[in-house]
Amino acid sequence: MKTIKGPGIFLAQFVSDEAPFNSLDSIAGWVSGLGYKGVQIPSWDKRLFDLAKAAESQDYCDQVLDTLSRHGLALTELSSHLQGQLVAVHPAYDAAFDAFAPVEVHGNPAARQQWAVRQLELTARASARLGLTTHATFSGALAWPYFYAWPPRPAQLAADAFAELARRWRPILDRFDEAGVDVGFELHPGEDLHDGVTFERFLAATSNHRRANILYDPSHFVLQHLDYLGFLDIYHERVKCFHVKDAEFRMSPRAGVYGGFLGWPERPGRFRSLGDGQVDFTGIFSKMAQYDFAGWAVLEWECALKHPGQGAAEGAPFIDRHIIRVTEHAFDDFAGEDTAALPDFRRMGMAETS
Repeated sequence: MKTIKGPGIFLAQFVSDEAPFNSLDSIAGWVSGLGYKGVQIPSWDKRLFDLAKAAESQDYCDQVLDTLSRHGLALTELSSHLQGQLVAVHPAYDAAFDAFAPVEVHGNPAARQQWAVRQLELTARASARLGLTTHATFSGALAWPYFYAWPPRPAQLAADAFAELARRWRPILDRFDEAGVDVGFELHPGEDLHDGVTFERFLAATSNHRRANILYDPSHFVLQHLDYLGFLDIYHERVKCFHVKDAEFRMSPRAGVYGGFLGWPERPGRFRSLGDGQVDFTGIFSKMAQYDFAGWAVLEWECALKHPGQGAAEGAPFIDRHIIRVTEHAFDDFAGEDTAALPDFRRMGMAETS
């Protein structure tokens, strides 16, 4: 068995124009001081990271790794959540998602998609130069506006949407395969890949592409009322990335799982800082140890109530307490395995089989 690596932290929610959150060197010093051992870098934020340069320059990648190393940190993964979202955008969301792309492709969905695909190809090359074997992203969505079956949707709609999603992603997955990097799709509402069934459908549409894998985040399963422990029993072989994020769902007589357009603090389902929600992390980390998850436990901080500084400070020791240092021998090894001492089957009243 393998011991999970960590604690790590996803930097996206903490980057700002204010020190120490405005450069890789300064934010690395901050998270190291909190006890983190790894960082997941958002590839779109040039205050921390130049993706185009990383894809082409080994010297630049070495500088990035050296900066982290000086603070006692490793690089867990690159993230391309914003760019991955733009690989597939339903027209209903065009205006909202333009904000994820450069201004020169705003209002031009085809150009925006081409930009996103190029970004993913850059992350594949950059990940390889950085010595990474996993990558975190979103799938994007073509069928999401139809997730609830009213009005009744044509039977072929979902099949066509997943076929098109796979068509767009297959060449990208091939680039990651060439780089030797697994893609972990975060299963997330708003994405066509948001639960086990939709991931299976996408996997089948990509001919079970070996680089199509999962970023496991139990918080999104709590809000969907999905069995997040049983999920690991089924899909553990495809789980390559892990966001440690808490959530809670408080039954309400006024609003349900869709939230009634309420703000996050008022929603029945909301994200919380680690330990403040309902996620059974003891069970999750036990499953991760059982199934030999060899990756990183990475805090993704999102909370409707708590200050991010407090959430980050509490996150590292929380993850550290839950990491299971796996055993190197069985607990009953002391009893020995001397087969010569076993009783003769005939004296036990059992006949030996031929």
